[in-house]
Amino acid sequence: MKEKFIRFMSGRYGIDSFGKFTLILGVAALILSGWFDSFIFSVLAWVCVIYSYFRIFSRNVYKRAAENQTWLNKTYKVRSWFARQKNSASQRKVYHIYKCPSCRQKIRIPKGKGKIEVRCPKCSTTFIKNS
Repeated sequence: MKEKFIRFMSGRYGIDSFGKFTLILGVAALILSGWFDSFIFSVLAWVCVIYSYFRIFSRNVYKRAAENQTWLNKTYKVRSWFARQKNSASQRKVYHIYKCPSCRQKIRIPKGKGKIEVRCPKCSTTFIKNS
């Protein structure tokens, strides 16, 4: 059975980030249609799911890749903001992040070192912070 599915999917586009987004949007619209008993959300859900499967089974790989690249270009700022927030949250487990009082440069200080004098690498201003 697995071999039949592999042969069937050979030459087809498959799933990508735009396809994942449309599937998630379809599921969210389906849930909203159940909560609000709305025909519009129901139609939106089915359109998103059908379009997602159309993209997954499409043999026009270049056109689907171009659609995905357009999606990635348009959502770059939002995706990079979330990536920065995730990175910052993971660093906050080990470091305190302070801003220099004069130039507003972000400075990482390791946690657990007590009261230390911090020198800004950009403007050389020194200030005391608790780590």
